[in-house]
Amino acid sequence: MKRLMRTLRYYILTRWGRRWKDRAALEQWQERRIRRHVEQIRRLSPFYHDLWGDLPPEEWRRFPIIEKQLMMDYFDTLNTAGITKDMAFAEAYEAENSRYFKPTLHGMTVGLSSGTSGSRGIFLVSEEEQAAWTGTVLAKLLPGGLWERAKIAFFLRANSNLYESVRQGRLQFQYFDLLEPVPQLVARLEQYSPDIWIAPPSMLRMLAEARLSGGLTVQPRRLISVAEVLDPLDREHIERTFGQTVHQAYQCTEGFLGYTCKYGMLHLNEDIVHIEKEYLDRESRRFVPVVTDFSRRVQPIIRYRLNDILTESASPCPCGSLFTAIERIEGRCDDILYLPHSENGGLVTLFPDFITRAVLAASAEIEHYRVIQRSPLDLEISYRIRRGNAKDIESLLTGEFSRLFTRFSCIPPQLQFTDYSFTPGAVKLRRVERSWKL
Repeated sequence: MKRLMRTLRYYILTRWGRRWKDRAALEQWQERRIRRHVEQIRRLSPFYHDLWGDLPPEEWRRFPIIEKQLMMDYFDTLNTAGITKDMAFAEAYEAENSRYFKPTLHGMTVGLSSGTSGSRGIFLVSEEEQAAWTGTVLAKLLPGGLWERAKIAFFLRANSNLYESVRQGRLQFQYFDLLEPVPQLVARLEQYSPDIWIAPPSMLRMLAEARLSGGLTVQPRRLISVAEVLDPLDREHIERTFGQTVHQAYQCTEGFLGYTCKYGMLHLNEDIVHIEKEYLDRESRRFVPVVTDFSRRVQPIIRYRLNDILTESASPCPCGSLFTAIERIEGRCDDILYLPHSENGGLVTLFPDFITRAVLAASAEIEHYRVIQRSPLDLEISYRIRRGNAKDIESLLTGEFSRLFTRFSCIPPQLQFTDYSFTPGAVKLRRVERSWKL
């Protein structure tokens, strides 16, 4: 009952309790919260105490920016629960190997990131933070009120007490393990008949294909994409199949960072996090987010640089939200392609969106694709088509990429065409990927 009341408090606070007259008022409110928060964290976390030195709270924007590797290196003194990295990893790996995700460590929920960037991270969440996360998620993502009956199906590689906490009152929740065979997942979904489906877009795509083949007949009330970049090709296919908008939840180890409004526009959750923008390209509005979460105390996230590429919307969202509108989560900085310039040999930047647009422009018959840069002069294009001649498609792809390379004055890489193959499960789908390091 105590946990339910906590969740309800945060649900009400998120849905009706926080209102600001304009953007300036929101930013002033954030500033007050952040200054109070860093004062507390300085006392509780030896790592941050040493990192910030004598800088006062009002100068928090001068605090050094940290990244994942530094957080993992100093995990023992960064977290405020007295839990070591070895203890946390042992608990998390035991849960993953046994597929039993209920235990806690010193009352803390422990989880692992997926390791998309090459190394796995660990996260700790207290009961209070879990209640705050649950109430916030339900307030932002639940299509009806908290008091309406709803069944939720949650597809992920690993479950967590955090996700299980969504099961509240009249809400039912079932976890669907992506490591199970797809036909088994489809059969379970058919039997459960949930209202809300939360899954990576690669899984939603496979469910759409099961629907088209007649193997899946249930119809969701809301589709929510998580964990992977929602590619335009997948979005269009899923929305056409189910006849509804695919919503997004921008959730990662570092917190619940964004959600889509009723118009399908992604907004940053600036009522719980502050986002600084490190621009990669101001003209195209692409930036890397630097996150300060002013509510998490167990594993503080303060001036933490993510590896994601976000594109800010060029115009306000019709929903009227004060929160920053995001046109697209494009991918990871690790997946920016670099090709040598044809004249000076310097590396030219090609954002993942450029590659996606070239593929989609080549042919409407392309059903699936992956583009992997193996080296500065080697590009692998895996694809699958609905119908048509493969050689014709490859000729069209070659033409589109040739125009792209000419536009950016790049030395054209060698193109290798292969058959597309991917099954949702242990790894995330990355439509555009760079496999070599700078």
